[in-house]
Amino acid sequence: MKNAISWFEIPTVQLDQAQTFYEAVLGRPMRREAMGPSQGAVFEYDNAGGGVGGALMMGPSAPALANGGTLVYLDASPALDAALARVVAAGGQVVLPRQALPPGMGFFAHITDLDGNRVGLHALA
Repeated sequence: MKNAISWFEIPTVQLDQAQTFYEAVLGRPMRREAMGPSQGAVFEYDNAGGGVGGALMMGPSAPALANGGTLVYLDASPALDAALARVVAAGGQVVLPRQALPPGMGFFAHITDLDGNRVGLHALA
């Protein structure tokens, strides 16, 4: 086992808008995939190199929207502050501003997306 997480899903009821939001925030493209009876927009990751993947999910097999529960952290490299500015510009909210982790571990913040999902962002700078 390389990673504690092997896959994650963020629910949405508006896949087009959610994909546009996350592409703007992270500055990276996502690809569309049919996943069983549901549709997904997959976050970019290095599957061959052991990276952990995940997707936005909409449809009957997608998780329900919720205001609590598990919190997923997305890589906001190279700079957390730039990603946080893009959150607001894309219509989301910063609900926990930049916080320092122990030396060498970087910084994190929490945002809410267009569906109200709380998501963490992490970067070394």
